[in-house]
Amino acid sequence: MSSRYHEVYEDWSKDPEAFWAAAAQDVVWTKPWDKVFDADAGVYGRWFVGAQCNTAYNCLDRHVFAGRAGQPALIYDSPVTDTKKTYSYAELTEEVATLAAVLQRHGVAKGDRVIIYMAMIPEAVMAMLACARIGAIHSVVFGGFAARELATRIDDAKPKMILSCSCGIEPGRVVSYKPLLDQAIEMSSHKPSACLVFQRPMETASLIEGRDFDWAEQTASARAAGEKADCVSVAATDPLYVLYTSGTTGQPKGVVRDNGGHMVALKWSMNAVYGMKPGEVYWAASDVGWVVGHSYIVYAPLLHGCTTILFEGKPVGTPDAGTFWRVISEHKVAALFTAPTAFRAIKKDDPEGAFIGKYDLKHFRTLFLAGERADPDTVQWAERMLGVPVLDHWWQTETGWAIAANPVGLGTMPVRYGSPTVAMPGYDVQVLDEAHRQVDAGKMGSICVKLPLPPGCLPTLWGNDQRFVDSYLTEFPGYYATADAGYKDADGYLYIMARTDDIINVAGHRLSTGGMEEVLASHPDVAECAVIGIADPMKGQIPAGFIVLKSGVNRPVADIEREVVQLVRERIGPVAALKLVVTVGRLPKTRSGKILRRTMRSIADGEDYRAPATIDDPAILDEIAAALKDHGVAKGN
Repeated sequence: MSSRYHEVYEDWSKDPEAFWAAAAQDVVWTKPWDKVFDADAGVYGRWFVGAQCNTAYNCLDRHVFAGRAGQPALIYDSPVTDTKKTYSYAELTEEVATLAAVLQRHGVAKGDRVIIYMAMIPEAVMAMLACARIGAIHSVVFGGFAARELATRIDDAKPKMILSCSCGIEPGRVVSYKPLLDQAIEMSSHKPSACLVFQRPMETASLIEGRDFDWAEQTASARAAGEKADCVSVAATDPLYVLYTSGTTGQPKGVVRDNGGHMVALKWSMNAVYGMKPGEVYWAASDVGWVVGHSYIVYAPLLHGCTTILFEGKPVGTPDAGTFWRVISEHKVAALFTAPTAFRAIKKDDPEGAFIGKYDLKHFRTLFLAGERADPDTVQWAERMLGVPVLDHWWQTETGWAIAANPVGLGTMPVRYGSPTVAMPGYDVQVLDEAHRQVDAGKMGSICVKLPLPPGCLPTLWGNDQRFVDSYLTEFPGYYATADAGYKDADGYLYIMARTDDIINVAGHRLSTGGMEEVLASHPDVAECAVIGIADPMKGQIPAGFIVLKSGVNRPVADIEREVVQLVRERIGPVAALKLVVTVGRLPKTRSGKILRRTMRSIADGEDYRAPATIDDPAILDEIAAALKDHGVAKGN
């Protein structure tokens, strides 16, 4: 099928307001907008000004009224607790309306903030939707986040209430959440008026009288009294949620998402980008603590009338490297969205794909990757093993949905390995040099989006317009700076090569660590890798490569490291100056799978560093430091 992409993109570029007004017809509004886009509102303009709506109504009630009451809305699949549960649209609506009534009992009203600090359980999704139902603004903080990090978010968001659970489950251990929550509230200047705690069967948390309330008791009481909250109409420009992303100053940035534009963009993306039809099963294997969980576990699939999967587990080890295929087979998943790191973990444990043949994947159509660069080797492995299109796409916490993608619903375009394909309607993506000029095709530069940003993107940072301007809009006036570097080819395909601070300068040559990582990943024994620039008195910086080997490789490590160095020399040239390759058992990552390159660079350069709050396992940083010392880089802390 030929792609309609160019035609649709041109329709948008000719008349953006008409394009998004047409897309907005798929959303139920309680009052239509006065202006599709008001350039004089907000920092750079606002979408659907004057409109009134409710996001929870569009996710739940409208589908019940339209005949989907009995269709599964949410499937909870938890291999770590051996639990599965399905909620129909009618059942999920009932649960959300009851929980929203509990929030109202505790004085939560339109515009109030509610922090959600929970595990990957259905109640976390219900909590988000319950806030949306009554016009409260939710801020989800990843369950198990350090107390100090949670405290900074409490002080910034100033929540009326906090919703939590007793614990989270990691493979082989229980993580107690309530003590961390108590510590955070003790540390914070702002104090919530109440906490609602869901007690999981594997651990019961102690409650503080007068402040803490038992979730099950409170919802049972509301249910017995017949209390259900109605949907509260809010302005399209009112915040739906605040999601914190790490700031370079150590003070987290609260990304604001509005109600109206967010619904329009996500609803449009479910068919145009992901090729999904209402009633089909969609699975984003992420966490509700991250933007992918907000957009594509909770909001987009439910807005579109799909069935969404909430998965509490890991790609390997719960119980094995076949768990993804089991979930896809059992629940008839049409599309899976996950991070490349998940597939590298599966490939490392099961390089021949032996588990795949054990499951019936006939309903599975498309694999989508995002969250970090999808190296061509991983993409090609997944293509060979699964026999379905494997499509990279690129977006950010700030944008909330894809900046660049291969739009399945418009007709899939040819895959070019290493590229997330092309800019989506709404995004005028340009590659600029330091003088703010567009660079030629194939030349590296800073990737920027011409203002205004489309619906769904952040209009500002919570309570801090100036920081929003300083962080994103000042470096390239008239543009949103993505802080990613890369290039476009002659056909407009984008290549995201690195964060701008991951471009290294080797003896005056600007080189992309992402380009070197592609070469390292192509070695047949390498499961995953990272390249960083480390300080060098002669050349300014030199690259250092870190590789993790596939399971079962028993060749001498030194031989593999030499071969990798030679590969870079052959494919990029001596200018890359890659001579140091270090084999490690694993790479330091955030819980969402992003490799902590900046922290690795600090270790290599002997700088003071602090383990980021999002790190999956802090002990790995000591392993990186030891491995560097073994290779003669003795600066590490």
